[in-house]
Amino acid sequence: MRVYLDCWPCFLRQALSAARRAGAPPGLQRAVLVETMAELRTLAADATPPEMGERIHRLVRERTQVSDPYRAAKREATARAMALLPTLRARVDAAADPLETAVRIAIAGNIIDYGVAESFDLEATLERVLHATPAIDAFPALRQALQRVDAVLYLADNAGETVFDRVLIERLPVPVRYAVKAGPVLNDATREEAIAAGLDQVAELIDTGCDAMGAPLALCSPDFRGRFERASLIIAKGQANYETLSGVDAPICFLLQAKCTVIAEDIGVAPGSVIIEASDRLRTVGGSVG
Repeated sequence: MRVYLDCWPCFLRQALSAARRAGAPPGLQRAVLVETMAELRTLAADATPPEMGERIHRLVRERTQVSDPYRAAKREATARAMALLPTLRARVDAAADPLETAVRIAIAGNIIDYGVAESFDLEATLERVLHATPAIDAFPALRQALQRVDAVLYLADNAGETVFDRVLIERLPVPVRYAVKAGPVLNDATREEAIAAGLDQVAELIDTGCDAMGAPLALCSPDFRGRFERASLIIAKGQANYETLSGVDAPICFLLQAKCTVIAEDIGVAPGSVIIEASDRLRTVGGSVG
């Protein structure tokens, strides 16, 4: 998905929020905003929002000398989600269709996103998503794909959301490789946050080889790109993975909430919609994950 003009104010808000979380004084906050505007002026017309986000958060880290401005927020989100883990598992165990419920729980966790908002209500979002009618519902295609593959490549999104992913992974019938970011960016999950959520107990942890949001393949490592190209089923969580991969020819199932009006319009759904979207390749290609 390309950058829209409506994304620009959001980029500036992200830059200011990250600078403040890093403890930057007002003068440095202003400098970060000025440099962010300069970066926007040079942004390529075909760039994706996560590519610009990577520039912003690298800029903040360099100017403030704080390696992970969202470390405290990520730990808090993970702790809040871990406190819900027994309840989430119980909801799956009691469900008429445990796999579908686990998918919805994973989507509910996508509300943990400091790139969109500074606060969120996990419990209320869980109830809403569990009872919502998805605006796009390719769950049958996902279920069918899980019956014909022998492994899954699962692309992580945010810290805390990782716990909700764990609930789904525990219900998947095949082994999972869980791909996190190679370094801190926004509140995205790195290996540290994945381990804190216990993902190392249910999946093989790998990383994208870069610290950009989503999975912009041009920035990812050759090792990750090779795994991506060999994958016969990719579960891609969250908006940033949709933004970077929606035009890629690969067997992907996107699980997200359309929290941003720009993304909602790009997909053609109402803001807040629950999305289970299957790529064309996912509907037609079988095989195994290499």
